Amino acid sequence: MSQSVDERSEDGELNMAAWILGVENLSIQPYPLPSLGPHDVKIRIKAVGICGSDVHYYKTMRVANFIAKPMVLGHESAGIIEEVGTQVNSLQVGDRVALEPGIGCKRCNFCKEGRYNLCRQMKFFGSAASGSTHGSLANKVVHPANLCFKLPDNVNFEEGAMIEPLSVGVHACRRANISPDTNILIIGAGPIGLVVSLAARAFGAPRIIIVDVDTCRLSIAKDLGADEIIQVSTNIKDMEEEVVQIRNAMGSGIDVSFDCVGYNKTMSTALNATSSGGKVCLIGLAQTEMTVPLTPASVRYRNTWPLCLELLRTGKIDIKPLITHRFGFSQKEVEEAFVTSAQGGNAIKIMFNL
Repeated sequence: MSQSVDERSEDGELNMAAWILGVENLSIQPYPLPSLGPHDVKIRIKAVGICGSDVHYYKTMRVANFIAKPMVLGHESAGIIEEVGTQVNSLQVGDRVALEPGIGCKRCNFCKEGRYNLCRQMKFFGSAASGSTHGSLANKVVHPANLCFKLPDNVNFEEGAMIEPLSVGVHACRRANISPDTNILIIGAGPIGLVVSLAARAFGAPRIIIVDVDTCRLSIAKDLGADEIIQVSTNIKDMEEEVVQIRNAMGSGIDVSFDCVGYNKTMSTALNATSSGGKVCLIGLAQTEMTVPLTPASVRYRNTWPLCLELLRTGKIDIKPLITHRFGFSQKEVEEAFVTSAQGGNAIKIMFNL
């Protein structure tokens, strides 16, 4: 995309965005847009969700080893096309779209092979992973047209924004080959654990057990269809007893375990609870290194938006119950939303309506 900037729209509107300026320092400030390239579209954002990574930047200005400079947050988003580039034929003004937030370089072997999620030069909305890349918690953004996906008529903007976290669950289930023959253990009942559960059920998993330390989140997991929920502790000394409890609750072998937290104890629990020959998938990244450094083995999703849209369109997945809190786009509401999300508890997915 071109780097010249569009200070105001034709009607004189100043584009505003939520900037993280420092630890617990959020401010709605002007956000000049890059000019529209021939393969880009300009989108008026209508819904943006808060991710755990956004909260990490808010609380510490870093995620893992990536330290942020002042930047616009947000990467779970949907909106309306307001302008299209000269070479864009797949979209038109007025289309409602969900945005895939990662822009690959298109030049490396990974991108050329279609494995763009592994691109080392990826620019990801609201991330410090490859320099501080601005996100989508803004009135408008410019984005490549090929990373914008039309929403079916029966899928609203909030559901469109939820496709990004849902993609994590869908990609995990694809990687683990979840099927009607697969019994699932999910460690962590936060937003990612819950979307993994919804995706696993849509893929046909017959039995799903979810464990967590928080009774409130376990209750939500049960309401969303988990067959069994088990409260565990943070003490690794309790692991052996908890593994026995988990296996007994499953009643048969655990074929796949998803660690949606990422601590020494959670990964050890997954490895010990899973049957011989089964699979353990690390999704959560609470620690950059455990007893063995597993973080480099983690990958982002790819080519998930079309399937997620179809799962929502057909009703095989109902993502709406995960949205527990809604806020507008004033300075006060943005600050309150991040405080609410950082507190955890019954705050599963925070959604901004712009």
